[in-house]
Amino acid sequence: MSELQNKYEGIKKTYSAVNWSNGGIVETFWNQQWKQLWFPEEVAVSKDLIQWRDFEYKETYSRVLGGLTLLDTIQTNIGMNQVVKYTKDLQQKALFTTFDAFEAIHAKSYSYIFTTLCTKSEIDEIFEWVVNNKYLQYKANRISDIYNSIKEDDDESLWKAMFSSVMLESFLFYSGFFYPLYLGGQGTLKNCSEIISLIVRDESIHGVAVGFFAQQLFNNFNKEKQDELKIWGYEFLLDLYQNELKYTDDLYAETGLSSKVKSYVRYNANKSLMNLGLDTMFPDEEVDPIVMNGIRTDSVTHDFFSQKGNSYGLADVKPITDDTFRIVELMARG
Repeated sequence: MSELQNKYEGIKKTYSAVNWSNGGIVETFWNQQWKQLWFPEEVAVSKDLIQWRDFEYKETYSRVLGGLTLLDTIQTNIGMNQVVKYTKDLQQKALFTTFDAFEAIHAKSYSYIFTTLCTKSEIDEIFEWVVNNKYLQYKANRISDIYNSIKEDDDESLWKAMFSSVMLESFLFYSGFFYPLYLGGQGTLKNCSEIISLIVRDESIHGVAVGFFAQQLFNNFNKEKQDELKIWGYEFLLDLYQNELKYTDDLYAETGLSSKVKSYVRYNANKSLMNLGLDTMFPDEEVDPIVMNGIRTDSVTHDFFSQKGNSYGLADVKPITDDTFRIVELMARG
């Protein structure tokens, strides 16, 4: 046998190429995400500088963004990387890689706001607070531990990681999203709020999509395993929720908004469970209408030369709505 033949006889592993000829629901999520492509520099945050100079709760606002930056950093560098690594379907891998790229955009977006509104020393103080806040670090560790516990060919650990991803993107972000949306809805720091609205629009896709594929994994487990995972999931959510209450009290102590934020947190905890095809945990309650209006997709600012409202897209962008949740749930049931 020649040396060349020996070379090719030694190939031990066969690699497959991703086949998009029948993209189905994966391609639907893919197309939706890329139609929403945006960059923070397209929003004129500098127009908020005049209001920022006299804004009363600068520290709270800055810490809100600092906490969001940490969670998006974890989702970029750990979360989606781990899910991509252990997901077998090649189309899903490509989709989750795309989500990862957008998470990096989100993390950079907060820095764009920081560098526009804050001094270097103020920014340094924000990131020091991030490191030292025990409630923020607790949820960061809880989520990261699940991501780092995925095992090869173990759908249970992958499902738990997807569950955790949905908790992060559909639930834990929202204690932070509340404040910019609440202020923007009242005409305060509207351009910063616009960036948050764009991020919320992306996270809606991520939560629905990852939840949908988590449901597919879940449906392959037997009834006993499903019941076991449900108990694990609700206990995990409850632990995160109890920590989130403490985080909210700590973060919003000076503003008097804690009760409003907690209602919004519970609303989004229920949404995260809906994304996963599970029964909701908290009773229905009224959420501040200003914040609910902040997650609509109608454009709230207009400057055709220096910024893009959140109705902007490279193509027609259809928003994620409650109907989306119902459609995905039906698809998951087959």
